[in-house]
Amino acid sequence: MILPLAGVRVLDLTRALSGPFCAMILADMGADVVKIEPLPDGEMSRAWGPFDHGVSTYFLSTNRNKRDLAIDFRKPEGLALIRELSLSADVLVENFKPGAMKAMGLEHESLREKNPRLITASITGFGRTGPAGQWPGFDQIAQGYSGLMSLTGTIESGPTRVGVAIGDSTAGMWAALGVLGAIILREKSGVGQHVETSLLSGLVGLLNVQAQRYLSCGEIPAPNGNAHPVISPYGAYETADGPLNIATATQDMWRKLARCLGLDALIDDPRFIDNSVRFANRDLLKSLMEQKLEKRSKREWTELLIGEGIPAGPINNLAETFADPQVVHCGMVEQIDHAEIGALRQVASPIRMEAMGESSTRLPPPRLGEHTRQTLADFGLPPERIDALAASGIIMQSKQPERA
Repeated sequence: MILPLAGVRVLDLTRALSGPFCAMILADMGADVVKIEPLPDGEMSRAWGPFDHGVSTYFLSTNRNKRDLAIDFRKPEGLALIRELSLSADVLVENFKPGAMKAMGLEHESLREKNPRLITASITGFGRTGPAGQWPGFDQIAQGYSGLMSLTGTIESGPTRVGVAIGDSTAGMWAALGVLGAIILREKSGVGQHVETSLLSGLVGLLNVQAQRYLSCGEIPAPNGNAHPVISPYGAYETADGPLNIATATQDMWRKLARCLGLDALIDDPRFIDNSVRFANRDLLKSLMEQKLEKRSKREWTELLIGEGIPAGPINNLAETFADPQVVHCGMVEQIDHAEIGALRQVASPIRMEAMGESSTRLPPPRLGEHTRQTLADFGLPPERIDALAASGIIMQSKQPERA
């Protein structure tokens, strides 16, 4: 079985989350991703806890299916080696602050002069130019700057960040999508592209209907907490053992819900007769619904409501999520052997296609310098040169660790 990106060589110069996430998406689809880490300590996220047998869970989350090459970025010989490797690479991904690649002599213009087919992908915080172009890229800063935080939370709580690094993850996905488009275009033109995105642009690109409300109608949406901004009843409701999401998108669903909850009298009540008045009276309606919902568990209500054709589902914590039979059925957790940890469970790629087989995990997240010698040999460097680079401290090959 041939993986979709088999034969595509990717140099991953990224760190933290947005760039590694982009490169991992490409690796999951079969690209040969070489993670190039700086000596002596590797990329910054290796030091971020919590740790699994001494290995950063942050690093583990975004670096599977990659080979690892450790190079001393501080030495000109190390940067020259990266430039040399780019001559036979298909893609180079970086997420340094604007100007850093030029300072290292690795700007995309000079790399593509030597290798016109090279696709370079850059992820920044706010773009390479403009008033905020030099700002560092931190997820929560971008969440606030993009307007996303203004839509999340409640009037009482004020703006609230999303519970994961959504700016980093989104930028990584947009960048991977751009790289895939550039690979397809290169098949027609023979020439690579420079793909750019940012945490800011990626989040603004997700504002969809809320952005259109403002652009078309001049409305500035306020945070609605767990309630839908225009539909009622649609949101989170308390049950006997925790919150439940209910989504009644149509008038027929509302009637079914009212009957299911034993609130038949509300169907023709003028306060709830259609969506517009239900939305105006949504707080009262929520209170009436929860008086009924508190009599059963969120799982019982889910099964009952789904059986009546009403969209519903429990709000799970992560223990409940990973124990859920549907999550298990979808194969969203995969296990692989890690040299230091042993059996390592990870979230699987959500992409499914025949060419990717039943498992997206082929290599565990690498140790620093784990594949240095083999990778350089695969790029055509002779053994004596690899030995010389190692002896001078330009590169490092890790030793096989003892199993914890």
